[in-house]
Amino acid sequence: MSTYILGINSVYHELSACLLKDGKLIAAVEEERFTRLKHGKPALIDNPEILPQESIKFCLKKADINFDEIAKIGISFQPQARLKNIGLDKNFVEGDWGSRSGEEIFFRKLMSIPRLLSEFAGCDVSPKIVWVPHHISHAGSAFYVSPFNEAAILTVDGIGETTSTWLGLGKGNEMQVIKEIVYPNSIGFMWEKLSKFLGFSEYDASKVMGLASYGDPKKYASEFKKIVKFKPEGEFTTDLDILRFRADDYGPLEKLFGVKKLATSAERTPEHEAIAAALQAITNEMIIHLATFLAKKTKAENICLAGGVALNCVSNYELMRSGLFKNMYIQPAANDAGTALGAAGYIWSESYFGQRSFVMDNTYWGPEFSDAEVEAALKKEKVTYQKLENISAETAKLLAAGKIIGWFQGKMEWGPRALGNRSLLVDPRDRNMKETLNLRIKKRESFRPFAPSVLSEYAADWFEIPTICNSVSTEFMEFAFPVKKSKRELVPAITHVDGTSRIQTVKREINPKYHLLLSEFYRITGVPMVLNTSFNENEPIVCTPLDAIRTFQRTKMDYLAINNFLVKKE
Repeated sequence: MSTYILGINSVYHELSACLLKDGKLIAAVEEERFTRLKHGKPALIDNPEILPQESIKFCLKKADINFDEIAKIGISFQPQARLKNIGLDKNFVEGDWGSRSGEEIFFRKLMSIPRLLSEFAGCDVSPKIVWVPHHISHAGSAFYVSPFNEAAILTVDGIGETTSTWLGLGKGNEMQVIKEIVYPNSIGFMWEKLSKFLGFSEYDASKVMGLASYGDPKKYASEFKKIVKFKPEGEFTTDLDILRFRADDYGPLEKLFGVKKLATSAERTPEHEAIAAALQAITNEMIIHLATFLAKKTKAENICLAGGVALNCVSNYELMRSGLFKNMYIQPAANDAGTALGAAGYIWSESYFGQRSFVMDNTYWGPEFSDAEVEAALKKEKVTYQKLENISAETAKLLAAGKIIGWFQGKMEWGPRALGNRSLLVDPRDRNMKETLNLRIKKRESFRPFAPSVLSEYAADWFEIPTICNSVSTEFMEFAFPVKKSKRELVPAITHVDGTSRIQTVKREINPKYHLLLSEFYRITGVPMVLNTSFNENEPIVCTPLDAIRTFQRTKMDYLAINNFLVKKE
């Protein structure tokens, strides 16, 4: 009889669920893809009990089981540990984060989860629930599914219960903590605060990362040294009097930088770009600081990373080329979504059942749809279509002819990156394509880069990929590599202003249909890559055929390649 473990993340944002069967992942998905609400929900003091119901339903349907057949349910938070958070701030809003009244609301809401989950399940599941600490869940989400039997582990985010940074060592089935750095010392919260200072939302770290390439990191280096202090043995502090994480107060930052907080990012000046650049630079330095301590302490050759900050592809590249480790693994849903996987993995590996026997070497764990289901959706939307024998080859020809194509295939990706199953594709040789994509579909800020999917066998010919350290996570679009100078003029649409590109390498054995498309495009053009961005328009990435068709209809895409069907814009 098989053993099923359900993992759930609901507390802050990136609501998600996953399901393990005998220790192997069979489904993992984020709630936003079903509800079409970005991040699943905002992270508010009074809503941690909102459950990823559609994600849970999908996981159970995928396994064809009900709640009675689930052995344990891992929730990626430890409510009691959160109570230590009270009294750490003097700058807060009463009734919100950090205040006694607010934290007590948060705790009560957390403790209602067993009852609400039981009501949703239609049976009492509270005896099956295991509360797994947030950063243990982050750490487990990377180590338990990594290819390593032994590895240093680094998780960095805003905050879990009180921890913001967790350093440990994984061996076999177990992880042990080496060091925890607690609130108010937080790299993740520093990014959230500075993102808002620069006119973005707290969820827009990726936009700030793109903006950073336009600025001079030296201009505000001394100011950031006042915010962040590096300490011996991997320790660091961030100045709460300046950052004031839990108050809508930017006065100390305005005084420090000598510029005003932006209402919108469109108002930015070279000074604001320099602040973004300095933030990225101090983050690079911090990751190397933490990793250097871990390498010395653990003597490990491998490192696993998770937490929202582990999605910083610039810092990841700096760590890769540092040579501190021979191998890296970054879990593709390194943000809070991944904690559902880590909570389930912790229960299987350490606390309850058995041996690790699964490696996450791809991101395709979400819903997929048959040709019959796709054709039914096409007919419902009354679009004209044709069924093709080789959709990959035809799509490659259209891309080479300069067309913008929605590419919807197979299982939906797990994590924030579209990696060739829910993607918008264009020719990377066209230097105007970035502007065209933004005008016609994406509506993104002009400074934000676009990324390529590249044939794995040719990646090193086009990008400066360090050989000192290897990582399967190049397949998850987790690193920004320099484009070789001799190639930059050939692929201007995916080359950022600083000469780098956040690439996804594509292997035939992992995604044969996408690999065939890239191979055909290479045969036609001599370029072994296409520009790949997420299939959406200021919304979560499309999930269903209807999502894809409707996004196609309301935007100025030229074609939709959905399963084996091709739809042309009339």
